[in-house]
Formats: sequence, structure tokens, C-alpha cells
Amino acid sequence: MAELISWKNSARRKPLILNGARQVGKTWLLKEFGRLHFENVAYVSLDNDAIARSYFDSGFDVSRIIASLSLELDMDIEPGKTLIVFDEVQVCPKAITSLKYFCENAPEYAVAAAGSLLGISATEGTGFPVGKVNMLDLHPLSFDEFLEATGNERFAKLVASGDTAMIGAFSSKLEELLKQYYVVGGMPEAVNAYVAEQDVRAARTVQQEILDGYVSDFAKHIPPRLLARTMLVWESIPRHLSQENKKFVYGKVRRGSRAADFEESLAWLEQAGLIHKVRRASKPGIPLSAYCESGAFKVFMVDVGLLGAMSNLPPDAVVAGSRVFTEFKGALTEQYVCQQLISECSLTPYYWSAENSLGEIDFLVQDGSRVFAIEVKAEENLRAKSLRAFKGAHPEVAAVRFSLSGYREQEWMRNVPFYAISRRSLWA
Repeated sequence: MAELISWKNSARRKPLILNGARQVGKTWLLKEFGRLHFENVAYVSLDNDAIARSYFDSGFDVSRIIASLSLELDMDIEPGKTLIVFDEVQVCPKAITSLKYFCENAPEYAVAAAGSLLGISATEGTGFPVGKVNMLDLHPLSFDEFLEATGNERFAKLVASGDTAMIGAFSSKLEELLKQYYVVGGMPEAVNAYVAEQDVRAARTVQQEILDGYVSDFAKHIPPRLLARTMLVWESIPRHLSQENKKFVYGKVRRGSRAADFEESLAWLEQAGLIHKVRRASKPGIPLSAYCESGAFKVFMVDVGLLGAMSNLPPDAVVAGSRVFTEFKGALTEQYVCQQLISECSLTPYYWSAENSLGEIDFLVQDGSRVFAIEVKAEENLRAKSLRAFKGAHPEVAAVRFSLSGYREQEWMRNVPFYAISRRSLWA
């Protein structure tokens, strides 16, 4: 919301595209933004409104498009007073292209578009408006947002304070809340169901509905030649994450497979916002992206709760038990850390592994001119051999370990509890 307000007030404002996976709350957020910060909202969903889609069939005359929208909605559309929202914009590629003409010919209008699959949809129309739009990505609720949504604002403020002594004093409560988040995740409808019924099983029911909806999207949007392959990739994700070495291996999707068999399917899932590809970096150089190896990567889900649902992990056992952080090969924990780095810290995670496979760093991230080597330790045994060796070989990197242990600063490394990752001042 804060970023949307900044966009509204920017002197260099362009039409906005709010991207994100289905069911992360894009529609609600734009409508709420319009309600709070504009006099009215001119909203159309292009998915189920053939009249609205027809606006873009006769070219990109912005005044005609606005007049058509005004007539359909029976409302005045005024610069500075009206937020124009084109929802489900991915079903109408020409609507995406029209944003270029709003930028060039009618910059006084506040126009926001929301959609999924935009990377795929744009190739089907007359071109993506490169340089003519502002982009924002919406992610599932982070752990901090989950605390606020579930009535635990005080703990959210405690984490935000960075008071390591106080955070340590309430570690058992924060660990309990983190286990809840592992099960409920951050999809807004699942969180709402959990809040309403105070039962993790209610969230699991919603998660299963969301997963079913994703599969329905596959059938609607994926070319028939790719459908079966994409399903194989999608279903293999929990299997990959359950391994000690979580690197994505094509042969684990289907015996004897090669990259050429599944690259398009992976690209589709990534552009749809359903997965995060964490690519291997050959060395911790600046910029990290220059040392990225596109052929070696890990695949994480968009949401930790959806990963648990897809893996059929019993929700009651996860919340009640103490082994959730160590079982399933730490998959939920690495998934959680990946999400926090992306959504709360606005960082792009990579990973590193030795050529002889005898050492691995779970995540590498770049923050300005510094590179951080991050080890995720779900177990209570906190010996960090790989991290120490990596630090010895690359003394310029900052070594960080995320674990259940309390905050402490050692000569060569900082240990930060999982529930305080978002407090970047503790480690970055």
C-alpha cells in the first residue's frame, strides 16, 4: 500500500502493472487503494467482461477507451480523482499494449493493471510496453504480515524493534507462531480461514482449492504440447525439495529427461509467479548476476503453506510437533527463508555449490556492494562447516546463519533466528 501511494504521488508516474500469482490479493489491494486514496474507482475485469475487452479491438485511442469505460460504468472518469483498474489484464494482450499509449498520450490518468501470466500474455499481443509502465510484484503474506493478520501485532513490533534480548526472551512463542505460519502460509484466503476458525485444517482446505485452481489454469493457458510436461515439473517440486541436495534435476522429473524437455514448462511456471528459481552463482562476485549459471538452479514454491499442502504434510502434526524444522529435509525451512529474502528483504537469492559437491551455501544475496553467504540450519547442531570453509576462501563475504538459535555475533559470523530475518539490520 505504501508503494502504491508513492506511485500515485510520483511526478514521473506511469501506468502501473501489479503482477503476482493468482490468489495473492492483487484485486483486493487495488480496490482498497482506490477506495482510500481516490474519489472513485473505474474497475473492470477483462476476464469476464467482453464489452471491456472490445475497447481495445479498434486501436489505442485513449480518449475513446476512457469514454467507453465511462459509459459502461456510468461514471465520470477524472484525472487525479479516479483510479482506472484493468483487472485480469493477461486475458487481453492488447490492453497491456494500450498502457504505452496511456503513458504517452494521457499521463494525467492514474491507470493500474493487475494480472498473472503477464510474461506469457504479452507475447501474444502487439508487444509489451517496455519502459512505459511501472511494475510492482505482490507476494503472499510474509511472516511479519502473518503476525499482524492473526492478531499478534505486538510480536510483529517486537521483531521490527531489533531488540535481540527481548526477541530471545520470547523465542518459544515466536517459534510457535512460526510453525503456524509454516502450515497456514501467506495466501490471504488461507490466512482468513485460519483466523476465522482458529483451525489449521480450514487453511489447508483453502490451500487445496488454490492448488486445484492452479491446475485448472494450466489446462486453460498452457499450450497442449506443454501441458503434460508442466504437470510433471509442478508435481516434482516437493520431491526435489525433500532431497538433501535440492538442485533441480531433469532426470528426477522423468527418467532420461534433458533440459530441452522441460525448459519451457519451467519458464511458464516462473512467469506465472508460481515458482522461484534460485540459480547457482559460480563465485560471490559483484554483481552476483554476472556469475549466475542458468543451467543449475533450485526451484521453490510461491508459498510455504502451499508446499505443505502439495506434500500432504498433516497440518496438525506440523503445529503440534517439534520436528517440523528438521523433517522433510528442511524443505519448509529453506522455502520460508527464500520467501522472506524475496518479499521482506527485496533481495534476489542465489546459491553456491562446490564443483566436487562437497560443499554448498544455501543462499547468496547481494545488498549494495556486499555479498552475504547464508546458511540455513534447521537442526540444533549448529556446526557450520561449509559456511566456515566458504568464509575462509572468500573473506570479503559476510557470513550469516539463520537458525532457531538466538541472535549472536561471532568473530566470523552472525547467527539470526528465523523469525527475525526481516530485520535486516541484524545481519545485513
